[in-house]
This record gives sequence, structure tokens and C-alpha cells, in this order.
Amino acid sequence: MALKIRLKRVGKKHQPSYRIVVVEAASKRDGKTVDELGHFNPLTEPEEIQLDVEAALDWLRRGAQPTPAARRLLSRMGVMKAWHQERFGGRDKETAVPAGD
Repeated sequence: MALKIRLKRVGKKHQPSYRIVVVEAASKRDGKTVDELGHFNPLTEPEEIQLDVEAALDWLRRGAQPTPAARRLLSRMGVMKAWHQERFGGRDKETAVPAGD
């Protein structure tokens, strides 16, 4: 079962809001979710992002792959940097051997 971290659209027409969720890769955009990590509202100024960082890190450890849009939001919140530090231990990404390999 391949898992993805991606955005699930909620809200009315022309007023999008998104939930950051973990889903099976084959499910539809607004289909059944495995876990909800937070939400993102692009219409507020500044954009509102609420995210459970520890839960996101836990899902990345389990092998969930973020989509490009979700990756940008995770990067803004510092999750990708923390995961990279944890996985490679501060070593250069190109020369490092991933932990557990």
C-alpha cells in the first residue's frame, strides 16, 4: 500500500481551502483519508498553514511520499529539513548513505 501526503480540497466554489492528508496513492483527490495532518488556507493574508509536524515526520518515516504541492508546504513548516537532518544526520545529501541501508 503506497501512501501519499497530499492536499484535499474543501470549501465553496471560488473559496478553496485545503486539508493536508495522508491517503492511499490510488485514491481520488477528495477520497477516503488515512490521517489528517493539518490545513492550508491560501486566501488569507498571509496564507494560513496549520500542521502537526510530529505526525508529518512520523508518516515520512513510514514511507509516505509527499506530492509537489504538499512538499512545498512541508518545507515551509520545516518538516522536510527536519526529516533530512534525521535521515542523513547533517551529512551532504549526495555523499550520504541513507540510514537503515
